[in-house]
Amino acid sequence: MMMWQQELRVRRGSAPGDRGGSSWGEWDEQSWPHGAAPTMNGFPNCSANHTKIWSHYLVLALGIPQLTINVVSIIFNCTAIFTRLATRDLHKPISILFCNLAVSDLFTSFSGFWISMLFITNPDITIFGSQEMLAPYSLYTTSILSTIYNLVSIGIERYLAVAESMRTRFRVARNHSIAVVFINWVLAFFLGCLPLMGWNCLHAESNVSVLYSPFCVNYLVFIAMPNVAVAFLVPLFTYLRIIIILRKRKLRMQACGQAMDTYKSAETQVARTSISIWLLALVSYAPFLAGVIFDAANQRCHSELYPGVYVFRNCTAMLITITCLGNPLLYTLRLRALGARLKALRGLWASRVRACAIGHV
Repeated sequence: MMMWQQELRVRRGSAPGDRGGSSWGEWDEQSWPHGAAPTMNGFPNCSANHTKIWSHYLVLALGIPQLTINVVSIIFNCTAIFTRLATRDLHKPISILFCNLAVSDLFTSFSGFWISMLFITNPDITIFGSQEMLAPYSLYTTSILSTIYNLVSIGIERYLAVAESMRTRFRVARNHSIAVVFINWVLAFFLGCLPLMGWNCLHAESNVSVLYSPFCVNYLVFIAMPNVAVAFLVPLFTYLRIIIILRKRKLRMQACGQAMDTYKSAETQVARTSISIWLLALVSYAPFLAGVIFDAANQRCHSELYPGVYVFRNCTAMLITITCLGNPLLYTLRLRALGARLKALRGLWASRVRACAIGHV
């Protein structure tokens, strides 16, 4: 124990400008468990021998691409927002959801830029945790949750729009979209800001995440697993239902002896867009979920995980930002064309059904 105290006194005597000394964590004699040395992740075999383990070349190799992707994503999403405002089509329910998706992606890119700057200037705090990381991580979590909820809302709205001509009992209105946007942000802010309200491991010796310190592992599991599952399953269900509805209508039109070229084209476009949306979510959030699962099962120290696991962590952040970059292109351009095609098909479906009914009479 005396050796630990002497080592701690040596570390506290580091120069004020030495970031390696300032990022080792707040450990004192009162916080140590009796008969044990201090640990960083709660495992008794991990010492608090925190050194600057990041190499400058690796920091630049990871940080500069992250900064670049975040800046490009900010530009793209700002362009998407201004385009929506300039076209003045926010009276449409789907346009409100598209614009809100761009806002969510903008906040994700901004918070990702903030985290990247902290990583470049002081990379050790992204491993050992710090008060500085709490706010940007919470904003990042809030933005990602809002993006997920918006993607789910867009999928449901598209499904209701296609099913509208078959079941006209419910129609999505502008007020419904505004209410959905409000609920999405309230839920995202509440869940994302839980660490700021006390659910964090800044002063805990156990349950602290080795990938996203000072977040707690149980918080990451609570946030990641249900929300990523929703991001995978709900769009998969809604877009599959859209394809099934179009196929059923095509079969009915065939029974009436009508030409199927228009419906075949629409079905192909829906299938391609749906696959693109689902794959984009899979590539974006599956690696992050894998990291959280690994974090929850991990029993190794920080030094044993460096550099591979931390490089993987930074790459998952870049994948999420790439999704924020792809959303404006995929949802604003391809779904706008898809919406116009489906709107035309609804009119075509109604007229041909009437003609088919008259022919049978």
